[in-house]
Amino acid sequence: MKNYNNPLYLQKIIRLYHFEEIFPTIRKMPVQLFSYEADEIILAEGQPMDALLYLVEGKIKATASVGNGKSLLLRFNQPLSIVGDIEWVRRIDVQSQITAVTDCIFLAVPFEHLYQHEMKNALFLQDLLQQVTYKLQTNTTASRVNLLASVDQRFASYLLSVKSTENRFGVEMHTENSSEIADLLGTTQRHLNRVIKKLMEQGIIEKQQRKIRILDEGALEQLAQGMRYE
Repeated sequence: MKNYNNPLYLQKIIRLYHFEEIFPTIRKMPVQLFSYEADEIILAEGQPMDALLYLVEGKIKATASVGNGKSLLLRFNQPLSIVGDIEWVRRIDVQSQITAVTDCIFLAVPFEHLYQHEMKNALFLQDLLQQVTYKLQTNTTASRVNLLASVDQRFASYLLSVKSTENRFGVEMHTENSSEIADLLGTTQRHLNRVIKKLMEQGIIEKQQRKIRILDEGALEQLAQGMRYE
């Protein structure tokens, strides 16, 4: 994590995402920008939190530990999503691990400022309600995918969810991370490799060294049946 001290960028972000519609006095608020590199853990489960984080650049993923040293994938998020809404409302420690998928930048609003000055800000509270209900919706979808969907469907959903983080020609998946992906999807590396092989034989994807490339996005969409980790 780095303190991204760039006043011009801050003003650009305020205009781009219409933050003054949420916080009319944001230009006088004690907000900060923080940057994270790809694969960096932003928040760990059980960690105390002191600021509401607005993702303004990049993509993140949320995972939940399942008690056996493994984690399940909950969702991917892009701007303008919020991290810390549940923790702020409930005054609890971090509930899910948040990891940067790409390089990310967050706008941070201190909890203390929110408690002292924004509790009667209807604009902020309405936006927060939208974010919380969306998070509930995505968690419900992720639970359905993890519990009921086949590994084929989960992997198709995963590929489609991460596709936008790569270029339009393919999705990078390094082989040394395949066991981690299998854990996130609630399966074994052996089973995931069988699914990859089957999708290759069907001409839906191709795998060359450390890269998986989507060849038939329509077939992948059909296999995913509209489910996404986002």
